[in-house]
Amino acid sequence: MPIQKELLEDIDGRCNCLAARKASRYLTAAYDQALAPADLRATQFSILYKLAKDGPLTIGDLAAAMAMDRTTLSTNLKPLERDGLLEMVPGQDRRVRMVMITDAGVARYRTALPMWQGVQQEFEGHYGEKRAVALRNALRNVLNSGFSPWADGEGATAKD
Repeated sequence: MPIQKELLEDIDGRCNCLAARKASRYLTAAYDQALAPADLRATQFSILYKLAKDGPLTIGDLAAAMAMDRTTLSTNLKPLERDGLLEMVPGQDRRVRMVMITDAGVARYRTALPMWQGVQQEFEGHYGEKRAVALRNALRNVLNSGFSPWADGEGATAKD
């Protein structure tokens, strides 16, 4: 039985989450397609980048850097580990596992980087470089707004 339209609040154009998710799916599809020849998805490419730049990192630190909960991050790490692009190693405290990019992971990242650069330039060419900078700044501001979706502190502000 359909819901009576007068009982629905019109959230089209007003819902922050819906607008962000739609744009995210749109951009993710473009970046995934561009990175496909390197056999990487956009999230995997970003994980390899963070590990190459800042790693090795604990699961918690990587989750915070990626603005992901640990469960979602773990799901994304499994294929990268299976393919030998990263490895889990014990930290100084043996109870803490560190995520480390491997030589194969660095090589795959280097292969994918020109593909990422191409789609990045294509998007900025269509959207506008200044608008793209403003978009990234606005999205960073969302992450640093103090609005915390993770009640247990599993996610954190992103560190760019």
